Amino acid sequence: MGAFLNRPLEGDWPYLWIDATYVKTREAGRIVSVAVIVAVAVNTNGQREVLGLKVGPSEAEPFWMEFLRSLGRRGLRGVKLVISDAHEGLKAAAAKVLKATWQRCRVHFMRNALAHAGKAQRRMVSTAIATVFAQDSAETAHQQWRAVADQLREKFPKLAALMEAAEHDVLAFMDFPKAHRLQIHLTHPLERLNAEIKRRTDVVGIFPNEAAIIRLVGAVMLEQNDEWSLQRCYMQLEGLQALSDTAPTRLPAVAC
Repeated sequence: MGAFLNRPLEGDWPYLWIDATYVKTREAGRIVSVAVIVAVAVNTNGQREVLGLKVGPSEAEPFWMEFLRSLGRRGLRGVKLVISDAHEGLKAAAAKVLKATWQRCRVHFMRNALAHAGKAQRRMVSTAIATVFAQDSAETAHQQWRAVADQLREKFPKLAALMEAAEHDVLAFMDFPKAHRLQIHLTHPLERLNAEIKRRTDVVGIFPNEAAIIRLVGAVMLEQNDEWSLQRCYMQLEGLQALSDTAPTRLPAVAC
């Protein structure tokens, strides 16, 4: 397990997904909730791999800084886009440590946005915002985003304000190759993995310590990584090499 979680990372990894699942553990005689952070990335050969995990407070910037630096010490490089939910600590750390753009998960944003509309209006609001994501270019997407925000402003001022604040974070994926946009606008690569982690950890209930969390979650991650290694490339090679800072260092394990 230690060898897997601390293995050297070779080549460039343009896209990095990070998400958190919460579990309960005992700490100083108390039961507390902690975040289990999982990182998954795609390399320039289109292969998806689990890179690492860490247990700690999900909103603390120093925690994120140390996690990303630990990946860097293992060889993580070439990250162009970090995709996650709205963790302010992660957003700041990604800019400082990786010099990467941050993509706010579109699905999580829509949940936040619809919370500002009544049940009867949610379908209308969802349909209006969906017109933004139907655009072919970053320029037209940004134009449509502002038009929709203006359209909703009178009835939903808080929603319009949210859209103004989140515009560049939600639409960051539009500046990347069109062939990759379907996969990089949300945290989908982590959803199945997180669901399996949650299923396994729910059986335990309360963990005795952090080491026990890492042993169980690490085993789930190792299983998933082995399964991914036998699958076809997760992402089209078209455009991936253009995102690389260096020449490719290895060939994919399976044909794309």
